[in-house]
Amino acid sequence: MEVEKFEKEFELQFNNKKLLIQAFTHSSYVNEHRQNKLMDNERLEFLGDAVLELGVSEYLYNDNVKMPEGEMTKLRAAIVCEESLYYFSKVLNFNEFVRLGRGEEQTGGRARQALLADVFEAFLGALFIDQGFKTVTEFLKKFVFPNIITGAFSYAMDYKSELQELIQRDKDFKLDYSIIEERGPSHSKEFVAEVKVNEKTTQIGIGKTKKEAEQRAAQNMLTKLNESS
Repeated sequence: MEVEKFEKEFELQFNNKKLLIQAFTHSSYVNEHRQNKLMDNERLEFLGDAVLELGVSEYLYNDNVKMPEGEMTKLRAAIVCEESLYYFSKVLNFNEFVRLGRGEEQTGGRARQALLADVFEAFLGALFIDQGFKTVTEFLKKFVFPNIITGAFSYAMDYKSELQELIQRDKDFKLDYSIIEERGPSHSKEFVAEVKVNEKTTQIGIGKTKKEAEQRAAQNMLTKLNESS
């Protein structure tokens, strides 16, 4: 692992470089280098999972004072889920620094969702041990919390179900969703969803996944219907 490159890129300086290297060391690499008595990142991942959940919980509690407990719980679950952690890992190019065994490398491990999600948590665990919770929070403020502010996890609030409940009060309702556009390169796609109510009223939503795009379209439709009621 290129420790200096990593530290420079993320403006960090680890006191214990071995911890950082361990965070990016997959068990397949350890198995192929048994003679070196290396440690994989699984224990750090365990710790990082708890640190991440606490950091996100603290942020949601302090910055969303009007959000009910139930909504905070759903939003936190969306932020710390495997798909989201994979997204963070990929955007930050963590895959470049992972140490993999040859077999794992050859079978596409460097792009595997679960593996990269685990690496993100392991890194947070290593950062916590090396520099404490405050530094972890600063990292999250820089790379994770802005996604919350821009509404990247709005799909967690399940606006589709809310819209369904509102519309079905009318027995003759008809609700349709469709993906009308996909744009951007394969590694960073963006989807545009359209929702129609009775073939007349339409709204669109944009997201990194089809599910997120549909939820944003539903959210926009709810806003429109509430404004006109």
